[in-house]
Amino acid sequence: MKLQILVSAVNADVSQLVRTMRLRAESIIVDQDGENRYEEFEYEGHRMRCYHFAERGVGLSRNTALMRADGEISLFADEDIVYEDGAPERICAAFLAHPEADVLLFNVRVEEKRRTYWIDRFHRVRWYNCGRYPAYSIAARTGRLHSRNLTYPLLFGGGARYANGEDSLFLSDCLKAGLRIYAVPEEIGTEIPRPSTWFHGYDEKFFHDRGVLYFVLYGGLAPVMGLRFLHRNRKRMCSGRIGFPQAKKLLFAGIREGRKEL
Repeated sequence: MKLQILVSAVNADVSQLVRTMRLRAESIIVDQDGENRYEEFEYEGHRMRCYHFAERGVGLSRNTALMRADGEISLFADEDIVYEDGAPERICAAFLAHPEADVLLFNVRVEEKRRTYWIDRFHRVRWYNCGRYPAYSIAARTGRLHSRNLTYPLLFGGGARYANGEDSLFLSDCLKAGLRIYAVPEEIGTEIPRPSTWFHGYDEKFFHDRGVLYFVLYGGLAPVMGLRFLHRNRKRMCSGRIGFPQAKKLLFAGIREGRKEL
């Protein structure tokens, strides 16, 4: 079973990046660094295909890698992930153990304040709980993604109009296309802390963009899911400059914008 790691990077030294990330599997790296060129080399016996582009947008970056992927399994990755020894083998073993799965989600350890999920048991992922998982947790059968024309949205995520949510929308689209998604209690790597490219605190844009995202994800249930999100996180997100009433107002404005424009 051939696994490829699809890495989204910005202004990276790719020769150093593959060492820092410990990419011990064939990889496709898309580096948005203002250039248009291609390079290829080996790292610990694995082929590294590196595409440099003068463009921006994490969804565009992931799609650029995905359209070139030809391995049986694709693992989505960010440049700040360091993989554990044996991670590619464990991912492939999980797919072999679960032939019913089209997509598997894995644990990546992050700082507690940034954690949105942790998998402690094997379970199926549905439409109502797919919004918790980041792109770097996702591995998928490449052929299933290609056959259903599944790609990342270009309006959401770093470098796009709306700040984040491309990973949630991608998983939602996978479910709508009939793919079966499961979460696996297997840790494959660790995130290196660094400044976020899109998160600048729980400000007006954060809550507004969350409303737009929830409309696209949940349609008519967006107000209910939005209120659920705010109540669950009110101590962490609504205790600063923006309180709960203002956060609700901003989120609902985002829902209205999504209903009107998307």
